[in-house]
Amino acid sequence: MMRDAATVFVKELRDALRDRRTLLAVLLSAVLLGPVLLVALSALVAGLEEGAERRELLAIGIDAAPTLRNHFERLPWTIQPPPADYEQQLADGRLGDAVLVVPPAFEAQLARGEVPSVELFASSANPRAQASAQRLAQALAAFSQEQALLRLVARGVAPSLLQAIDVQQRDLASARSRGAQLTAVLPLFVLMAVLYGALGAALDTTAGERERGSLEPLLMTQAAPAALVLGKWGAAAVVGMLIALLSSLSFLPAQPLLRSETLASLLHFGPREALLFVALLAPLAAALAAVLMAIAIGCRSFKEAQAASSLLILVVSLLPLVAVLGQHGEARWHLWLPALAQVTLMNRVLKGEPIGAGEIGVACLVAALLAVLALAYVTRVLRRAAVQ
Repeated sequence: MMRDAATVFVKELRDALRDRRTLLAVLLSAVLLGPVLLVALSALVAGLEEGAERRELLAIGIDAAPTLRNHFERLPWTIQPPPADYEQQLADGRLGDAVLVVPPAFEAQLARGEVPSVELFASSANPRAQASAQRLAQALAAFSQEQALLRLVARGVAPSLLQAIDVQQRDLASARSRGAQLTAVLPLFVLMAVLYGALGAALDTTAGERERGSLEPLLMTQAAPAALVLGKWGAAAVVGMLIALLSSLSFLPAQPLLRSETLASLLHFGPREALLFVALLAPLAAALAAVLMAIAIGCRSFKEAQAASSLLILVVSLLPLVAVLGQHGEARWHLWLPALAQVTLMNRVLKGEPIGAGEIGVACLVAALLAVLALAYVTRVLRRAAVQ
């Protein structure tokens, strides 16, 4: 039986690699999209850093408030007038800086000890303007605190009386943990690449052969249905593992292209991390290939199998969001759900945290059990078809 399975495996793997059009599309999406995604993320972080360092203030009426203007110039900020239609540009997302409007009576109210009001225009639907508004609000809060301290000193009151306690924040997150927050999308990308890599091979070797009429003659040979299933499953699993290897390694040549120095310093993804990704994804690739075959074995055409497998694709893509949207961090039961377990462990790799052998064993055990059940179902279906 193993000899027959090896023969079917070689034949199916050759057919999968011979379909150059489908294979090229999968390889391009797995190999090229990874570096593009990483470079795009770097450009986004670099843009945010550039906006934070630029310190440009768009203000109206600030010439009538020399005290406030002096405060911003000492930070230092560059003060410029906003465009005439700044409200519309902020709402449309074309303007990335918040606008400060200072009333004419600001300086007089400040001199009398009153609390003058200023208006800060931004749009919550405009992320760049919202970030600019937060930086500007912090600068205004510093100005308010500075004026309050000056008033206390003028009245002979020690400013230290207002500070009952001294709060010192300590960040316990390591540099790799902070970097993993920015690169949390990488495990999701590699996971989906593996799924789509195994999808074409698994569907073509079952529903595709049924549509072409080559499955029934294959069942009439001396090869046992179990050998046929093992050979077909092995070819689909190898294709998925190959995609896992290529998609993981694709992030390595993209790192010299990173525009953000912060992201480049926080991202620690070398050959060791890439190989760990592949080791964690290999059992899942085998399980997904088996489940896809189980879904497609009852379909009469390749398109019907694609439609039937859409539910699995949806589940696999949504399961990792449990860890992203969870408010209580990582839980033990995460390791018992395929896809979620792999993303959880890959995030640990990015953070540089240790992974226990028992945790890897749980993820592999669940994937193996899922693969065995799916393969047993496919074998049963083919055995019935061979008898009929």
